[in-house]
Amino acid sequence: MQERPLDRRHGKTLGHPLSHTLGYTLGHWLGYALGAAVLAACLCAATPAYAWQGVVTHVSDGDTVWVQPLQGGEAYKVRLLGIDAPEMCQPWGPQARAALHAVLQGQVVEVRARTRDSYGRLLAQLLRQGQDVGAWMVGQGYAWSYSFQNHAGPYEALQMQAQSQHLGLFSDGRALQPRWFRKRFGSCHLPTPDAPHWSAFFSAVRRTQGS
Repeated sequence: MQERPLDRRHGKTLGHPLSHTLGYTLGHWLGYALGAAVLAACLCAATPAYAWQGVVTHVSDGDTVWVQPLQGGEAYKVRLLGIDAPEMCQPWGPQARAALHAVLQGQVVEVRARTRDSYGRLLAQLLRQGQDVGAWMVGQGYAWSYSFQNHAGPYEALQMQAQSQHLGLFSDGRALQPRWFRKRFGSCHLPTPDAPHWSAFFSAVRRTQGS
């Protein structure tokens, strides 16, 4: 099974150090790695986790994947803990899924599961080649750090860095946090845009996105 490094230019396996692979300068990478390590430690301290390894068999969107345990058995639907990627019908939703697919599809990951959400998905950190995938998604501008009430998200520092560099969705004025999108428009699990009774919905979405 071929290993692919986490790379901003998805699909290219490079022989350079990881700092180059991520497209960062050495200084940026050191800051990124330190921040990700601290954030991972905070997440691990929050709730006891059980860890296991598996192969990613499917990527549903920018923060949800299916993982088949190496020892066999049914695949688990896993929601990446601590991030919130755009819905598939939002701007940057398809790009977020493509980024996650490029680095995880068919790859072995470590799943550090915490609990299940109301949809029955495992809430977990995913590590590939020792790197926190959720931290990478936020740091590259493909997802927001998931915040709750008055508590800053676990990847807040990485989000601020991505915002300051105008990376990914943070360069797009149409980008809207998924929670606010869902409150306004509902879930993306809808009929296709050509369904007559959904035409008004998609027209409203396009107007909001400025398209």
